[in-house]
Amino acid sequence: MNPTLVVESVHKSFGNIQAVNGVSFSIAAGECVGILGPNGAGKSTLLNICLGVQRHLSGSIKLLGMEMPQQSLAARARIGIVPQKDMLDPDFTCAENLSVYAGYFGLSVSAEKIAELLDFAGLSERNKTAIGNLSGGMQRRLALARALINDPEMIFLDEPTTGLDPQARHLIWERLRNLQESGKTLLLTTHFMEEAERLCDRIIVMDDGRVVAEGSPAQLVETHVEPEVVEVHGVGAKEWLDANAAIAGRRENFGRLSYCHLQDAAPLLAALRDLPYRFVHRRSNMEDVFLRLTGRGLRE
Repeated sequence: MNPTLVVESVHKSFGNIQAVNGVSFSIAAGECVGILGPNGAGKSTLLNICLGVQRHLSGSIKLLGMEMPQQSLAARARIGIVPQKDMLDPDFTCAENLSVYAGYFGLSVSAEKIAELLDFAGLSERNKTAIGNLSGGMQRRLALARALINDPEMIFLDEPTTGLDPQARHLIWERLRNLQESGKTLLLTTHFMEEAERLCDRIIVMDDGRVVAEGSPAQLVETHVEPEVVEVHGVGAKEWLDANAAIAGRRENFGRLSYCHLQDAAPLLAALRDLPYRFVHRRSNMEDVFLRLTGRGLRE
């Protein structure tokens, strides 16, 4: 089976800034792939290029077998998009938003289809509710339902759960899993490492316009960080760890908080139990991978 999306050696610059610098990857049908990266890494630019919204300077992109951006109109008729900003029409109800959006594709959607999409979004009781009377989570779910109006083969999601409370986030995750199980291909960008770990078959980490790592969440954790982390906090903790470097492992300091990355945390934990410092022991995760690959410095 041909890949749903193929990106080969894509470059895009804005003046002297290389926003996308030689990026290559492909996505198989039915796969969920996440793109992670700090602000300015090139994620949104890459997404826009894949959608044909922006032109790349060199390289090639095939979406559903079609060259982008040359065949972008035909390709976009077969995909769904959930942008960062929902851009729902405030003058219409939930049902009317879906119906009007269908018209952009030249589709005449039945009342049954609209009811089905609202049920998928958990908004069956809100079909006649104006957008201004919906919570942020409801609006995000409606945006997801809207992206399905043309029964797309692939769905692009740009930070699908930003700003949502945990309950709304988990409901969106459940819906995205359902979509993948039904055969849809998903490409999402996110700043939530837990979201990427829970949803994605494969993760692409970008920084400075380049792909710096790629693999399943488990593969990335195994490859790039030690299996255990002990977070140690308190006055004098850093100095104590300096003096006991043999059991402290690889360390990253952030103010008074030290992250100790270890193959075996047992010796350090045994020593800390008799000391006045606060500590947390946990397994390594995608956030540890992300911070090791892209650093802890703020990006504006």
